[in-house]
Amino acid sequence: MILNVSHQLFYTYSEPVLLEPHTLYLFPKAYPHQQIVSHTMTIDPVPTMLADNIDAEGNHQRIAYFREPTAQLTVSVTMAVRSDDFNLFNFVLFPFDTERIPFQYPESLKKFLQPYLVREGVTTYVEQYARQTAAGARWTTIAFLTDLCRDIAQNFMYERRDVGAPLLPEHTLIGRKGTCRDFAQLYVACCRALGLAARFVSGYLYGNALQEHDLHAWAEVYLPGAGWRGFDPTDGKAVMNHHVYLASSADPLLVTPVSGVFRGKAKSTLRAEVTVGEGM
Repeated sequence: MILNVSHQLFYTYSEPVLLEPHTLYLFPKAYPHQQIVSHTMTIDPVPTMLADNIDAEGNHQRIAYFREPTAQLTVSVTMAVRSDDFNLFNFVLFPFDTERIPFQYPESLKKFLQPYLVREGVTTYVEQYARQTAAGARWTTIAFLTDLCRDIAQNFMYERRDVGAPLLPEHTLIGRKGTCRDFAQLYVACCRALGLAARFVSGYLYGNALQEHDLHAWAEVYLPGAGWRGFDPTDGKAVMNHHVYLASSADPLLVTPVSGVFRGKAKSTLRAEVTVGEGM
């Protein structure tokens, strides 16, 4: 299946401003089941320099540098990826004791996974919720991950919030509502509360009417013997071939699609347009 994405961001300023360097995470990430077919990006005004980098977590990062004052900034991206169907659960957890939680990662893995084990956002209430869910799943690793995903999707209310950082996991848990970013962060915190390495993922989702016109976010968990596996608490399902990956990080603020500041006293507004569809 080929998935096509069009993503446009329109920033307008009440008077001309000077743009500081802007960092963009708007390039699809190659996975075993996701191959990049095409990608184009146009930026107006045209940057004086556009640097292509790979960040510390292996994500494709672009940094745009500007020189002249401007009253607008437009970023337009189109991409196509081939997303193959695959069996998400076609693996064997190894060592075998990782089939139940909590478990300890082998030292050879743990030193690399440390940033994804930090208990940031893990409060007593979040940990209690994670443990209650785990108990309902009989402390079985995969059952916990799927049950947690399903519970957030079914029992929390989705709301749109186009800008800003994710809410603290406890705030999302208390309010029982949030955006996909909030749900992803709550999911990550619950996993880390039980010693599972987890990270935040940004991208797009095809086939969900709530998300086909928005940037999307979900979580990945590192499972020994399986590697990084995606779980989407907004969609309520494990991630297979309807998601388009952009970037992943231990900290969601590090992979914001577009980040940067401007110099000046202007007021700014943002309008975004996203379409995700199946193509040839």
